[in-house]
Amino acid sequence: MLKRMLLLLSCLLILTTSLAESDTSMEEVGETVVISPGAAEVNEAREDLINRIIALGEKIYNLTGGRAMKAHDSDDIFICKNFTTYIFHECRYDFRIAEYPGVLLVCPENMPDIGCYPYEYGLMWKNVRASEGNAFYAAAEFRYNAELSYEENLALAEEFMRQVKRGDFFQMAADYYYGTGAHSAIMTADYDPATDSVRWMDSNMVGTIVDGVRYGYVQFDREKSVTWWAEAFCHKGRGATIYRLRDDIIYAD
Repeated sequence: MLKRMLLLLSCLLILTTSLAESDTSMEEVGETVVISPGAAEVNEAREDLINRIIALGEKIYNLTGGRAMKAHDSDDIFICKNFTTYIFHECRYDFRIAEYPGVLLVCPENMPDIGCYPYEYGLMWKNVRASEGNAFYAAAEFRYNAELSYEENLALAEEFMRQVKRGDFFQMAADYYYGTGAHSAIMTADYDPATDSVRWMDSNMVGTIVDGVRYGYVQFDREKSVTWWAEAFCHKGRGATIYRLRDDIIYAD
């Protein structure tokens, strides 16, 4: 029992990046952006970027009018990761990272299979430096721990989902009702403790196949419980990551 409790506490410690009050700042260590503890004040440029991202997602949702869009070939923008990356890249031009004002912002691609080992492809992005334009950091992550029971893993996965903030980009390797494999989404609201749920937008979570070609539906501001999400990626070899915009986003000159 003591060993099980120690394992559970260890998982909780690595589940999220704690943001305690401090005046310390961001710094890069190797290939990982480390966010030093510090409760950031509201950043107007960062909030504006989030607002534009969500507004564009809603616009695309309205333009599709409920129609399924082609999401078959690798360059189709209605494939889930292509969709979230496209939205970010369309909204990035007026913004920069404070320390690298001459570098265009980027949303990293998914990590290849070998980089995800021993987990499945789709639960994380490539490690891209802020100096190369990466505007995000991993705010929280969940990795299924085979040394814990399913119930213990599920509790950790649910708590992970409660870290969601408006504007977060979400990445998971899942096995759930709509499909199996990688999926990407953008959160449209903070986690709601009143309903224990999160809201998001995405493309191709729900889809159909016509004459062998995949078509996906764009969803906007959809709501599901944290348990619904947790059960999607709470499987051996699977997991998820919450990516959050850096606090030092500024307007481009």
